[in-house]
Amino acid sequence: MGNGFNLGVLTVSDTGASGERAVDGSGDAICEIMAAEGYSLVLRDIVADEQSQIAERLRGWCDGGNVDLVLTTGGTGLGPRDVTPEATRAILDIEAPGIGDAMRMQTLQFTPFAMLSRATAGVRSGCLIVNLPGSEKAVRETLAVVMPALVHGLEMVKGWRTHAIP
Repeated sequence: MGNGFNLGVLTVSDTGASGERAVDGSGDAICEIMAAEGYSLVLRDIVADEQSQIAERLRGWCDGGNVDLVLTTGGTGLGPRDVTPEATRAILDIEAPGIGDAMRMQTLQFTPFAMLSRATAGVRSGCLIVNLPGSEKAVRETLAVVMPALVHGLEMVKGWRTHAIP
């Protein structure tokens, strides 16, 4: 049973975009988890770690009006090609820093590398965007952190109030 929200999944990966890596494990994990939670996948793509490509895709998806939530995977670390947070911030109407903060705080119990994440989140054109890490394991851990707040957050973005705050 769906929850009424449409999902876009954007994998940010040079090797994935070039076809050098055939399997998109983190993107597949997002799709699996979100389908089980009732989200309808309507958009999915892979782009290279290029700020302009990431920003263009996010802008187009959000402004298109067909998606309520975009989950990105990859490009959130400290590497020279990790530019997903910058691309995301560049197109946001409002930032929601608590989402990235919560993911970092909670996943520190699993790995000290969580403190190296620069993942961010925010809203553009009535669409919530959340940056997730690039590994399948980290995607599962971070989605477990944000999942309890997603529906309420999406309802706030849409101006709906159908669920009580726990």
